Amino acid sequence: MSLPTISHQAPVAPAPPDYGRALALRAMAGAYAELPRYLLAPEIAALLHHVADWTQHALVNTLWNTGGRINEVLALRRRDFRLNEEIPHVVIRTAKQRRAGGGRPRKGTSANRVVPLSDPAYVDEMRRLFASTKEGFETDAETGERRALPVWTVSDRTVRNWLTRAVDDAARGGIRLSTDVSPHTFRHSFAMHMLYNHVPPKVVQSLLGHEKFESTEVYTKVFALDVAAGQQVQFSVDTAGALQLMRTLPQNL
Repeated sequence: MSLPTISHQAPVAPAPPDYGRALALRAMAGAYAELPRYLLAPEIAALLHHVADWTQHALVNTLWNTGGRINEVLALRRRDFRLNEEIPHVVIRTAKQRRAGGGRPRKGTSANRVVPLSDPAYVDEMRRLFASTKEGFETDAETGERRALPVWTVSDRTVRNWLTRAVDDAARGGIRLSTDVSPHTFRHSFAMHMLYNHVPPKVVQSLLGHEKFESTEVYTKVFALDVAAGQQVQFSVDTAGALQLMRTLPQNL
């Protein structure tokens, strides 16, 4: 059996999202109480512009580029970032598995999930951060084991304060966002951005670390609206033609 021929042609990039239409769809989907509130890429770019501190910027950008939960991102160490591989990626230890402690995860689950880092600008930002700062370590008082500290040794509350300041600075610059911003907003925004860029929902489920597809499926409701609106289904027909048709139909139909 011969092996299949591998094409070396560069893949055709999908058309960029129509953000004007995306804004209109988001406004329409706002009637769904259960739909997570999210930001679109231009909104996040504007918000990141107002995160002046580079270590803070890198953390917020990590939330956006990985879709990680805040406690997952705050647990990341340098060794979890594989920035010089052929396909740059980050290995995230799932929040639920970390809470469960040591030992093997239960059957059908994994302690880790891998998120490819597909944005070269973000990969470059993290390389520059690591090249300009020293990795921190701590020593266990009982065992003497030397352990690497996380990249960001701050609390959830501190990150929320950073975001509040950035939102306020953006507002003073005339940038008003459509929703309140928390660390989890970036997880929702990551999911929607992936879907807008034609990543299959099942793949998004894996990237988010959702055990059940139902947790991911909520994001697809806005795309159901997009499909329905895009079909431009007409319900009005020519009345005179309709009357003529009905008069010519057999009576037993």
